[in-house]
Amino acid sequence: MFSRSALSAVAGQAFRPRCNPLLSPRFAVLQRSFLSTETKNAINKAVGSAPVVLFMKGTPETPQCGFSRASIQILGLQGVDPQKFTAFNVLEDEELRSGIKEYSDWPTIPQLYVGSEFVGGTDIMMSMHQDGSLAKLLEEKDVLVAAESDASSTSS
Repeated sequence: MFSRSALSAVAGQAFRPRCNPLLSPRFAVLQRSFLSTETKNAINKAVGSAPVVLFMKGTPETPQCGFSRASIQILGLQGVDPQKFTAFNVLEDEELRSGIKEYSDWPTIPQLYVGSEFVGGTDIMMSMHQDGSLAKLLEEKDVLVAAESDASSTSS
């Protein structure tokens, strides 16, 4: 006969959830290494191609998901200068779509970069829009449409 402690020890191990070893921090370096040098260089170039860069599903004119649409709307409400903004459609390039997630270590699209620095996804943009920190960041980076001068409004 088994004693209660021996039986409970065996039963406890049988029902204990197993940990996935590939999710351990030791394998994080390997997971990041899947981003090819060519893709990383292309993303670096894209991120630096304009002061404000959005990786999104679709285009600013025709977003292909609600989050991408919301991101474009937020940037529009903030008054981002179209001359200082560019967007990349990740649906056109599967390597870009998966690569940008590894590049930023952020699991979702869209992704916003300002001054070549990763800001976040739609949730972060929305939060920053609501608390005013996005407006401050965009103003500091000088990427907003210039306000009309007072002289032009008083000349009539």
